[in-house]
Amino acid sequence: MDYQKFLYEQKKKQKEIKQKSAKIVIKEIRLGPQTDEHDFEFKCNHAIKFLQEGCKVKVDVFFKGRSIVYKDQGELILLKFAQAVEEYGKPEQLPKLEGKRMMIVINPKK
Repeated sequence: MDYQKFLYEQKKKQKEIKQKSAKIVIKEIRLGPQTDEHDFEFKCNHAIKFLQEGCKVKVDVFFKGRSIVYKDQGELILLKFAQAVEEYGKPEQLPKLEGKRMMIVINPKK
């Protein structure tokens, strides 16, 4: 077998595999530690729409300035958010704090 022909067929197989693989889209929703109830419901509805489309949703609470003191409020908001959309998706892990952001990723249910 010719080596160039072998390389050509390898590239062709790799291209087919890449086309068949599922592309994962991550949508991001940002909240604050003192997000109001109406805003929270509005963001939940957006997340539900994204989950129904099959996208992952990354929800994060951004702490500005001295609001980092309210870490517990941010965690409560994220847990409440995960509970509000639990029939459409399930969280990957518990909320985690990275710098000034606390985030959670929600996978869609199939």
